[in-house]
Amino acid sequence: IYVFKRIIINDDTAAPFENCSRSKMAGADGDDSLYPIAVLIDELRNEDVQLRLNSIKKLSTIALALGVERTRTELLPFLTDTIYDEDEVLLALAEQLGNFTMLVGGPEYVHCLLPPLESLATVEETVVRDKAVESLRKISQEHCPVDLEVHFEPLVKRLASGDWFTSRTSACGLFSVCYPRVSSTVKAEIRQHFRTLCSDDTPMVRRAAASKLGEFAKVLELDYVKSDIISLFTALASDEQDSVRLLAVEACVSIATLLPQEDLETLVMPTLRQAAEDKSWRVRYMVADKFSELQKAVGPEITKNDLVPAFQNLLKDCEAEVRAAAANKVKEFCENLPEDNREQIIMTHILPCVKELVSDTNQHVKSALASVIMGLSTILGKDNTIEHLLPLFLAQLKDECPEVRLNIISNLDCVNEVIGIRQLSQSLLPAIVELAEDAKWRVRLAIIEYMPLLAGQLGVEFFDEKLNTLCMAWLIDHVYAIREAATCNLMKLVDKFGTEWAQNTIVPKVLGMANDPNYLHRMTTLFCINALSETCGDEIITKQMLPVVLKMSNDQVANVRFNVAKSLQKIGPKIEKGVLQAEVKPVLEKLATDQDMDVKYFAQEALSGEKKLFHRWIQILNADDK
Repeated sequence: IYVFKRIIINDDTAAPFENCSRSKMAGADGDDSLYPIAVLIDELRNEDVQLRLNSIKKLSTIALALGVERTRTELLPFLTDTIYDEDEVLLALAEQLGNFTMLVGGPEYVHCLLPPLESLATVEETVVRDKAVESLRKISQEHCPVDLEVHFEPLVKRLASGDWFTSRTSACGLFSVCYPRVSSTVKAEIRQHFRTLCSDDTPMVRRAAASKLGEFAKVLELDYVKSDIISLFTALASDEQDSVRLLAVEACVSIATLLPQEDLETLVMPTLRQAAEDKSWRVRYMVADKFSELQKAVGPEITKNDLVPAFQNLLKDCEAEVRAAAANKVKEFCENLPEDNREQIIMTHILPCVKELVSDTNQHVKSALASVIMGLSTILGKDNTIEHLLPLFLAQLKDECPEVRLNIISNLDCVNEVIGIRQLSQSLLPAIVELAEDAKWRVRLAIIEYMPLLAGQLGVEFFDEKLNTLCMAWLIDHVYAIREAATCNLMKLVDKFGTEWAQNTIVPKVLGMANDPNYLHRMTTLFCINALSETCGDEIITKQMLPVVLKMSNDQVANVRFNVAKSLQKIGPKIEKGVLQAEVKPVLEKLATDQDMDVKYFAQEALSGEKKLFHRWIQILNADDK
């Protein structure tokens, strides 16, 4: 506070920024305004990285204290000259400078931020350069067109022609933000610089250019897209480095959306066909991964003639990673096919490939297919689903890989809409049981999360007959996360099947666990009571659950006793006042004198809550009397 009071004092004779330090500041004649900047300098020079990092994060506060003029004339030059630090410090600095526009005097002076950001855009660490480019892109919008040409565009040129590849890679991300707002002459220079970077000797620069090719194409005039971008796209898609070629595939989506339909076949498709058959699996993987976007970009006619055969080849690719990526796009690809011949294309060209993938040797391929194959049922209709897809679903439900079975079960709602789940019930049950008993607890956890969905689709009779026992078994699993999820599962099942079903089917079994010799299972009883109290009626809580909870207050294990106190606090609001006073309060008072400190604490917490509840009851009664 003292510093900010004194900083209001202006001193035109302040020492140069770089000569400030706390020791020199102490000798200044009453120039307290130098103090915050001196602290900043000292901390920036401190050997402790954390202190330097903290100082950088306070830059906005320091700039605010200094005022816009001293920030421009002292702080920014100092930061520009001292950009040699740990990467995390430079990263924080690059982020801070992106929000400095108003601290240097607004858009009129925003160009003052360019020198330090230009230096940061040339450092070796990628994340720092990326953050500096992000900040430069942000403040470019603050420049008026004149300042953009006078200050920002020369910076882009300097970066683009820098000796080190780091500056040239950074330049690639800046062309698109300044191109639309500069004159025609400058636009021509920018296009030339981008062409040069696309053919740079360094692969890292070509990669950066390829990654920004689609973005740059979006801001170009259509004639230049055809004359310049297409040739660059073709060259990058044929680059000797597969890391460059795969990035060109991403650009293909943007370019295809910009061109008229009649130009796609001649300008884009030859390169796309080449990429789909590239010798590098990474390039083919990128084609498969972007296939749905490419399909939308090129339109239905080219999809039918060119992309359907290409998609077939990707589904049959020799590399499992490519097959998995293509399998993951099966549903989306089929949905986007033209409606007039969609069914015929799927049945003739896609389904034979899908049948082969069901028995693929790689589990990742089968798992990817299982996550989407159920969606084909809504596209093909009831008859085709029963005849062609149902055998595939049944085969996947028996697959040795638990992820495959799990993905099928998690998408059962798609089939249920078309043919009903009864068609799958006979194969479904063994698959569910195997997953429920899987050695991996995360697999067991996943099937629990889908149980309410299954219960709603299978109905209460099938559930009680086949799955009820399974749900109760999860409550005594040796992994706590499973027991916890099983408790939440019961609550969701009660929401679906109703309190009467809970009273007759679930509650007796849960309360029976209160006598289990394993204290963890007895605690699970209390957890279930807490959860079920949210959905079961007050009568069930008072007559069935409360007596069991009160009895468990005498348990020999302290963990059980303090959970009794927590349960009483939880269900207290649903119990009548008379019962609270006569039965609950004496038990809590007894637990409040327990030898175990945790039991005491939770009992006292419950008692204080019970007192508040009692007072609330009194207020309600008084209001009723009035």
